[in-house]
Parts: sequence; C-alpha cells; structure tokens
Amino acid sequence: MQGGKEKDLESIANNIRQDIIRMITEARSGHPGGSLSAADIVTALYFKVMKHDPSNPCWDGRDRFILSKGHACPVIYAALAEAGYFPKEELMTLRKIGSRLQGHPDKCKLPGFEASTGSLGQGLSIAAGMALGLKMDGKTNRVYCLMGDGELDEGQIWEAAMTASHYKLDNLCGIVDRNGLQIDGCTSEVKDIEPLAEKWKAFGWNVLEVDGHDIEDIVKSLNRFNHTHFRPTVIIAHTVKGKGVSFMADQAGWHGKAPSSEQAEHALNELSTEVM
Repeated sequence: MQGGKEKDLESIANNIRQDIIRMITEARSGHPGGSLSAADIVTALYFKVMKHDPSNPCWDGRDRFILSKGHACPVIYAALAEAGYFPKEELMTLRKIGSRLQGHPDKCKLPGFEASTGSLGQGLSIAAGMALGLKMDGKTNRVYCLMGDGELDEGQIWEAAMTASHYKLDNLCGIVDRNGLQIDGCTSEVKDIEPLAEKWKAFGWNVLEVDGHDIEDIVKSLNRFNHTHFRPTVIIAHTVKGKGVSFMADQAGWHGKAPSSEQAEHALNELSTEVM
C-alpha cells in the first residue's frame, strides 16, 4: 500500500489519534503519550512509503516494520485497522481478555506484526537480523524500526547499531520518536542521550533529523533513506508526547495513563477540529 496526498495523510493521522484515545479510554489502561507522538510517523510509513498488502499480510514482497517500543502499540493497531487489516470495531477490545489486541503486540494473534515486542531495547536487534537475512537472500525489501528515545538508554540498542553498521545494512531504517520524555520524566534528566545525532554518526549510521509532525518532511526523509548505500539510516524525528491533545502534550504523566470519559470527550473534540 503506497500513495496518498499529504493533506489526506494528515486526516489519516488525525483519525488514528482519535482511535488511540477511544481504545485506551475503553480499555481504561494503555499508553497514550508515545502513541500520539508517533501517529504522523506511522501514517507516513503505512500510507505512503512502505510496501504492504492488508489482504495478504505475509506477502513476500512486503517491507518489514518493527515496533521496538511495543507499549505504543495502540498507534499501530489504529493504523492497521485504518489500512484494512481488521475491522475498526475490534479496536475497542484493546487489552480485554481474549482480545487479539494485547497491551504489547503479539505477532501470533494479529496480522501485520513481524515481531512480538515490549521488552525495550530489543527491536533494533530484530530489525537488523531481518535486514541481514533479506540481504543474504538477495531481496530488496526494506526494514523499518521505530524506537522511543527513552529506549535508547538500553545497551542492546547500541550493540545492534554496531552490528547494522558492520554489515552495511543499507536496507535498514531506524526511526527515533524523539519526544524528550520517558516514564520517569525528561530524557535529559533520567539519562541524557545527547548529542544524539553525533552518537549515531559515530556508530557508522547515516543520520537524518526531521519534524516528526510534518508528514511531508517525514516522507522526504524516508525517501532519502531509499537512496543511501552501504550504511544503515536513522531518522531522528522531533515530536511532542501526547501530540494533538492539549492537556496531554509534553506531559510525562500521560506516558501510561488512560483518560477519563470526560477527558476523552475533551480530547476528541480537540482532534475533531484539528484537520479541516
């Protein structure tokens, strides 16, 4: 699935944000902050850039996507439903007993997932392994891995970064949701990861920085990745945690807390007028 004008993509991202609020409110638990911050990134990937087929999730020609920050799965659930992988009504089963929509993604239950994730720091290793395997098989599929910036505290991320550079995995694109907050507060206070771009460059990666809420900018950067040779690429996407909802925006307290019915109504009213 590829194509779509930027204005249409903005509307899709807005729909995804509304579904994130609805499903987390219904579940009374979940992670709204980092799901909302990643909505524009995920929209650019699923509705403009990645090759995938909702009618054939295991299509051999598909690009691969790994959600390393697995707790932000509501944004992927909403995108998959929007794309037609399963009915939108199923979003309201999030985190309920017997649901395919677990609190972290389960590839054995739901089509569209390449890996079951949630233990932070592991996703880039999975993505690098997939990228290496595809290269060894002579295939041209791309692999995309979305990471949280707080997740970069994990040492395994940097082991995977070294591996990807060593094997010249130019079919691998890491994306950092750089919203500056993690569960315990500001990333700069918990464990400062700056200078972030220079770190990735030192590990041998091609580094791009974008406005993570400018879909046109995101798409251009993802297209630039497609023309990079002999190095993996990382896109540092500068975002706002809780983007689109005024009382959640840039607030670490909304990392993993569900809104009340009244708060959800307020959030949905804001989002319903965001894209006209």
